[in-house]
Amino acid sequence: MPATFPKDFLWGSATASYQIEGAVDEDGRGPSIWDVFSHTPGKVARGETGDVACDHYHRWREDVALLADLGVGAYRLSIAWPRVQPTGAGAFNQAGLDFYDHLVDALLAAGIAPVVTLYHWDLPQALQEKGGWVERDTAHRFAAYAERMATTLGDRVRLWTTFNEPWCVAYLGHASGEHAPGAHNPAAALTSVHHLNLAHGLGVQAIKAARSGAQTSIVWNLQALKPATDDAEDLEACAKLSRVGNEIFTDPVLGGSYPAALFEDTARFTTWDCIREDDLATIHQPIDAVGINYYTTATVAAAPGVLYDSQTAHPSPWIADDVRFIDPPGPRTDMGWLIDPSGLTTLLTDFHQRWPGIPLMVTENGAACADTIAADGGVHDPARIDYLDAHIGAVHAAIEDGAPVCGYFAWSLMDNFEWAHGYGKRFGLTYVDYPTQRRIPKDSFAWYQGVIARNGLA
Repeated sequence: MPATFPKDFLWGSATASYQIEGAVDEDGRGPSIWDVFSHTPGKVARGETGDVACDHYHRWREDVALLADLGVGAYRLSIAWPRVQPTGAGAFNQAGLDFYDHLVDALLAAGIAPVVTLYHWDLPQALQEKGGWVERDTAHRFAAYAERMATTLGDRVRLWTTFNEPWCVAYLGHASGEHAPGAHNPAAALTSVHHLNLAHGLGVQAIKAARSGAQTSIVWNLQALKPATDDAEDLEACAKLSRVGNEIFTDPVLGGSYPAALFEDTARFTTWDCIREDDLATIHQPIDAVGINYYTTATVAAAPGVLYDSQTAHPSPWIADDVRFIDPPGPRTDMGWLIDPSGLTTLLTDFHQRWPGIPLMVTENGAACADTIAADGGVHDPARIDYLDAHIGAVHAAIEDGAPVCGYFAWSLMDNFEWAHGYGKRFGLTYVDYPTQRRIPKDSFAWYQGVIARNGLA
């Protein structure tokens, strides 16, 4: 059956600064935590770094032309904080500000709305050396940065996103150590959660102060969790992980409080003495939309007697005890992630039921595939087309069920630096031949063009 979307539905694609820009030591940019992390032996596959990435810093005009050819109405990009403010405090870097100023102008000239994310994981290293997100002052430094960016670009940027996936920042960065800064400290991870939430609230206040008409949002990778059985123990294990992975972010931002049971869930790791009297009021700012990133689901079961151990060789990013993950059968992407489109429908409709009235956008969704250049010079990726088709269909089903989803952003515009996986995983609609930096639109690029042109699935 054809699936037509609302007439004002926003179709887009997305990238992130460290994953595509390169030029890490040009024009006054300061080092980020990902520069340091990727240059640390053993942290990134094959020792790869974002030093060059997709060279977007020099090739941005070509990439804007790609977006225009794709036909998107919006482009979700992120600002590299150390490019515009090298140390995360004090003076701003005019060359960095100019880069984003020119990029925004070019997007608008092409009829593409810039949707700007202020933080997609590349914290200035100078702030990390002062404690990073474990240090409360970083939240205030973020607010000052947000105010300057809103002042500089806010006459042309309508929608601002404070953070992308703070779950990853806190847990992958500070518990499992898989991401920068590479720490293995559950208490630090939970303190980081609170300071990220606080920075969001302060950032929204700063953006609104700089531009009264600005719209604000936040992007969460909400965990799509399923209990292994209907047994009470498995249901509670699932609920516990939801509190630690989802409600720890959604509830203070949207409801003004942390879940009461969260403090018991995490008592072995922290007393939450980082929370001050007025923090929750600051965090609980009105926002105009919520972005949800979705790739896969997880099946959870109780595991009595199993405790989180930050000293194991592969520590879990989850700050929770007595839980385990089940690996169900089914098709998977090149990341090894289960393909489950129904999980996206459920996630969107459940969120709407819990927090009615908040406009939603799917701000990332896509599949890593083992793409290669074929003999005919093209890149044929039918598995990605199937994935996108099924998941866009899942978004349509959520809308039919009443979820106020107003936009969809395919991840990603182009292949890029996939964090700790380096360049070995390809998510792009456009193939990047890294030695030459040649861009080759894949079959999925043309397919998504058609979706956008017809405002729906054939």
